[in-house]
Amino acid sequence: MANYHEPADELSGGVRDASRALNSLKEEIEAVDWYNQRVDVTSDSELKSILAHNRDEEIEHACMALEWLRRNMPAWDENLREYLFSKGDITAVEAGAGEAGEEHGDSAESDLGIGSLA
Repeated sequence: MANYHEPADELSGGVRDASRALNSLKEEIEAVDWYNQRVDVTSDSELKSILAHNRDEEIEHACMALEWLRRNMPAWDENLREYLFSKGDITAVEAGAGEAGEEHGDSAESDLGIGSLA
């Protein structure tokens, strides 16, 4: 597969599957963009409806790939839980998570459980 940056035979099956899911997600999102642009400029109402339907199908496919990634790559699960369906300024969510972590002794100055390196 041309999307690998490391030799494919050295990659685990899980990493190859994740690459497949990530590439599928990219392709679905690209298709959503294309259909969305076509819907915007199409004057024929019946064609507009068909293209909007197709766009929404691609959104469904993207969501399915995203859910697979969430289930199979823990960082996706963690970040989606933090940001998805949050309220207010999206960039402030991360700042709030950092503050919450500090309240639990997980500040950036934590030794990460490895002790002093000095």
